[in-house]
Formats: sequence, structure tokens, C-alpha cells
Amino acid sequence: VVQLVESGGGSVQAGGSLRLSCAASGNTFSNVYMGWFRQTPGKEREGVAVIEADGSTRYAGSVEGRFTISQDSAKNTLYLQMNSLKPEDTAMYYCAAQYGRTSWWSWQLPNKYKYWGQGTQVTVSS
Repeated sequence: VVQLVESGGGSVQAGGSLRLSCAASGNTFSNVYMGWFRQTPGKEREGVAVIEADGSTRYAGSVEGRFTISQDSAKNTLYLQMNSLKPEDTAMYYCAAQYGRTSWWSWQLPNKYKYWGQGTQVTVSS
């Protein structure tokens, strides 16, 4: 069982940066892939980035080059560094995890993740 708690959200102006954290308990990062998703009211949850247990990463096209996903195994913490933020990045951000490996076609599907955090709000003003 993996328990996830996000932090680091807040309000920032366009062009600014935020770093989200996701503290994981109950499991190490071995054999687990972890992702960041975001959701706005009335829209489906969108995959933002994923990191495999071996450290390989994938990003949504809308954030590639601006966001960086990373993990600190010693601290059991997942991060999402968000730079050059845009108003369209405004959303509730969730971290998620699942045992095994994901793939290029499935990593953005919410139903491929069993464990979820409660979310942290990010608001970007223009």
C-alpha cells in the first residue's frame, strides 16, 4: 500500500515557478512508477508527467521543456518543478503511483494508477 501527500501548490504570476512535492509512505520507489496529473472543473484528469522506478521520464507535450519530474528515493518524495508557468497550467495537481511499469500509450490514463494523493491547487495569474 502506498500513501501519498502532496504539497507546494499556491498562487503565482505567469512566468513564475513552483515546485510540488509528493511524500510517499508505505513503499519505496522500487518497482513503482509515479505520475503527476492535473484537473480543472468539468474536465478530465490530465497526465502531466511520469517517472519510472529506473528514473526514465515522459511528459505531456503541453509541459515538456517547462516541467521536470524527479524523485528522491532516500526521502521517498516525488517532485514536479514547474517553470515558465502559464494561466492554462492552473489546476488541482495530483500525484499517483502504481506498481510495475507503464508505457508510452498508457501512462496518461488515470485508471493505470491505483494510489492517489488528495491534490494541491496551483493558480497562475496573467
